[in-house]
Amino acid sequence: MFAYRHAFHAGNHADVLKHLVLVQLLQYMNQKDKPYWYIDTHAGAGLYRLDQGYALQKREFGEGIARLWERKDWPAPIADYVAQVHAVNETKALRFYPGSPMIAQQLLRSEDKLRLFELHSSDSALLQENFPDGPARGKAAAKVFAEDGFTGIKALLPPPTRRACLLIDPSYEDKADYARTLTTVKEALQRFPAAMIAVWYPLLHRSEPRELERKLRGVSVKSWLHVNLQVSAPPLDGFGMFGSGVFVLNPPYTLHATLQGVMPLLVKALGQDEVARFDLEQLAG
Repeated sequence: MFAYRHAFHAGNHADVLKHLVLVQLLQYMNQKDKPYWYIDTHAGAGLYRLDQGYALQKREFGEGIARLWERKDWPAPIADYVAQVHAVNETKALRFYPGSPMIAQQLLRSEDKLRLFELHSSDSALLQENFPDGPARGKAAAKVFAEDGFTGIKALLPPPTRRACLLIDPSYEDKADYARTLTTVKEALQRFPAAMIAVWYPLLHRSEPRELERKLRGVSVKSWLHVNLQVSAPPLDGFGMFGSGVFVLNPPYTLHATLQGVMPLLVKALGQDEVARFDLEQLAG
């Protein structure tokens, strides 16, 4: 758990899917005048260098955001996501990638709030640098917690605004994260049934991701949406991520149609072999 650094994976195909969905969730939340909170249980550092350091060791962004970066003809949902990445790059060169907290701050309004958890000491220090307490450039006020987001969010729910979007995206390097994610979702909904909760998970040879997805379907909510993107055949050696998924509880009613329109384009752009595909389904309330 303490060895994981998202900087190695910043901007990869999993980030593309996760952040494209996140942009859609926050844009939907912005349609109402009432303020809301964005809560991130595993916020990471918030902003990542792609031209030096950890990201260059694996260059996973080359199989992700780099494949979308230069095209100007994307439909609005993809274009809106790519615009969030352009916003942290002053030139046409792809040098930085925004994590979920940075994307959220770019989209939230001054009356909204960010609550960001990160347990890793190095990343939490970087997160604090990127998100000092209080308003920033007229954006939403942010508060960083150097603690376990699984347990920390309990004290924040329900928020005073009675509107919130939660992102739960641990690394899952610790197998216990699967069970803790499910428990956190259930406890969050007990405290705040109207919460919009997005859960990211990896596609692996292991059974735990499939079990998590199956159990999330059984959570008591009126509606949910599940999307996953498989970019390649599972590795023959049984190791490594070959895609990822996002499970949204209490999703926007517009999300299914939006993803139905753009997921084929993502498969074409990010697919690494003929096995690449997506799955999309929902329980409509």
